[in-house]
Amino acid sequence: MELEIREYLAPLRKWWRLILVTTAIAAVSSYFATRQQTPVYRSSTTLMVGSAIENPNPSSVEFSTTRQLASFYVDIAKRLSVRQDVMDALGLTWLPEITVRQLNDTNLIDVVVLAPDPMIAQAVAAELARQMVLRSPTAEEEDTTFVNDLLSNYEAQITETRAEIEARQEELGAAVGAREIAQIQGDIDALESTLQTLLTNYSNLRSSTQRGATNTIRIIEPASEPRSPSTPNNIVTVLTAAGIGFVLSASAAYVLEYLDDSIKTPNSATRLTGLPTLTGIATIEGSDKLVTISEPRSPTSEAFRVLRTAIQFSDVESNKRVLLVTSPIPGDGKSTTASNLAVVLAQAGHHVLLVDTDLRRPSLHRIFSLSNKRGLTSLLLALGQDDDTGDMRGLVTDTAQTTQVEGLRVLACGPVPPNPSELLGSPKMQRLLQLLAGQFDYVILDSSPTLSVTDATVLSTQADGTILVIRANKSRKDHVRQAIGRLQEVNATMIGLALNSLAPGTEGYGAYYYYQDPYYAYGEEGEPAEADKPVGKLRKRLQRKPAA
Repeated sequence: MELEIREYLAPLRKWWRLILVTTAIAAVSSYFATRQQTPVYRSSTTLMVGSAIENPNPSSVEFSTTRQLASFYVDIAKRLSVRQDVMDALGLTWLPEITVRQLNDTNLIDVVVLAPDPMIAQAVAAELARQMVLRSPTAEEEDTTFVNDLLSNYEAQITETRAEIEARQEELGAAVGAREIAQIQGDIDALESTLQTLLTNYSNLRSSTQRGATNTIRIIEPASEPRSPSTPNNIVTVLTAAGIGFVLSASAAYVLEYLDDSIKTPNSATRLTGLPTLTGIATIEGSDKLVTISEPRSPTSEAFRVLRTAIQFSDVESNKRVLLVTSPIPGDGKSTTASNLAVVLAQAGHHVLLVDTDLRRPSLHRIFSLSNKRGLTSLLLALGQDDDTGDMRGLVTDTAQTTQVEGLRVLACGPVPPNPSELLGSPKMQRLLQLLAGQFDYVILDSSPTLSVTDATVLSTQADGTILVIRANKSRKDHVRQAIGRLQEVNATMIGLALNSLAPGTEGYGAYYYYQDPYYAYGEEGEPAEADKPVGKLRKRLQRKPAA
């Protein structure tokens, strides 16, 4: 599960610089963009139509009527005449953005004003609400003093009557005789009849005034002066832009990874092919490809030793001697891998022969700085059908060139033949390989790419094992599948894969390069290497100093 999560996050780790830069650019751009925008302030006020909310028992008819009236008042507030009265009252020649709406089909009306000035926003919202009130019956002062006095008297009588009813009910509870109970009950009935008459008269009188009218409008939430602009909200805008930039760049990273069908990690190579990834080799910089000679204690050299160990323990009983090194297409680093593998095998005390069987584009003589005048092709031409083993071994010894590594010989390609595939598949080649297998501990065959020509397929049938070199972030999955398919068609013995050109920071790199260079700077006994000792450093400085 942890491995799957790492694989899902691998595109983000690979493209983290792109994601970081894109997110930063989006955030900074939005910040400067919001700084250029004019701030907008928001002020609002709320009005209510009718007085149903004050009635303890409002009817559905009353609610329906007030909702319809609210929609009428919203339409009135949008009229040009109302807007003109607002401008005249405030002495303005223009009005900011105004929104008047009925809240959720209720009897509430919301007025929202957006303006570049907070005082203008508050003033326009308050004045528009006042203009709506002026256009309603609420603005007409119809209640007279006499009517108000009557309402007050009715309220006082209703209160007194309710108090008398409560007192008589208490007496009823304490009464004993039937006559007394009947008399008290009669008084209670008379008082309740009087109370009902008072309530009816009070309700009728009040409904004829503004205090009980349905078509009234009043402000329940006055407009206030905003203290901060509603837009732009710099923090929200910057965070939103940064989030959008992150999502877009992360999506682009996953799209790029999806479109890129190259093999990137040892795990993906193993899952694709079903073959073990024997080692992961870092990118070898510079023109000197023999890193196992120039930097024997580097992590990259250790990766080739890991490959050596994997080959030696791949199948102990079979004792593989003839190993074929190939790749799907040119440029995957098969020759470099074969050369360094031969070096570390020789450094381990084995007698190794490295053969350049790429008879079309030979390269081993350039890697080891050797001559290519004589080699495999000249040796095959010199061999006869009836030559004895001693003569053949003498020819091999004369043709194979020694190197600076003890125990390692290189058999160059020699003159390029016109028929490489036929020459490699000839009985002479089979006889030669049998001889070499008996003469050397290991015979490493650097072959042509598998998909380019059939040379590698032909040689794989004669080799004891085949190693397929693939290049990280370059070798296509389809190419690797085709190469393995061709080799398996001829029943080639596949040992495994060598993943070449791993870049630092990619998945799988740390598995092969956990220890840093200072670890490899120590000798076998734990002492600093000669180059790191004080005497060694002094000797190097003296060697660089020009003679007097």
